[in-house]
Amino acid sequence: MRESKAMMGAARQAPQGATGRRGWAITSAAALLCAGAAALTPVQAWAESDAVKQLAAPPAIQLPLKPSPEFAKFPRYAGSLGSRQIVMRLGKKTDDPSGVHGEYQYADTGEVVLVAGDRDGDTLEIEESNDGTHITGNWVGTFAADGSVSGDRMNVDDSNPQPFDLKPLAAGQAAPAATVAPSAASTGGRAAGSTSAPAARTGGQPVGGVSNLQTGE
Repeated sequence: MRESKAMMGAARQAPQGATGRRGWAITSAAALLCAGAAALTPVQAWAESDAVKQLAAPPAIQLPLKPSPEFAKFPRYAGSLGSRQIVMRLGKKTDDPSGVHGEYQYADTGEVVLVAGDRDGDTLEIEESNDGTHITGNWVGTFAADGSVSGDRMNVDDSNPQPFDLKPLAAGQAAPAATVAPSAASTGGRAAGSTSAPAARTGGQPVGGVSNLQTGE
């Protein structure tokens, strides 16, 4: 009788043990699913972080380019590029001993073009971009003892070389006459619908009438 009760007790406990094991298996499966979900969370977090970075990224460059305050205190060079007058602001990069960067602006149209490259001794080699993204030209020149720089500006494929000759403007020296620049700009505006040659000639009259650069980079 006692043995029968013992066997019945064991029989009762067996289902409970099986149920317990099934419960443990279910719990373990749930734990594994949770772990899998947790494993995906970093990926989702990364995706969200990447999206946040994109939202926090600097806005796209606005065209046409405008003079940048970053270059406003850089040394200025005034002179000619081909038949047109320009003022260039060119200074050293903070993260590259031989690196230089800056911009130049046309006197006749006010168009701004970014430049960046290297100065090795008296040799200047820079690239330009009129949209802040694509390279639109190459400059190769030489600095003289008086600080002036001259050479050629070429297209990306080194075609169509145009001579440039730029002389330094002393610190604090005013850019060419402020009264001339507006006249040149308005004349250039009237010539916009015609060929580019007249615009270049009218823009050449002020010889760097670029007082508008005083507020530029």
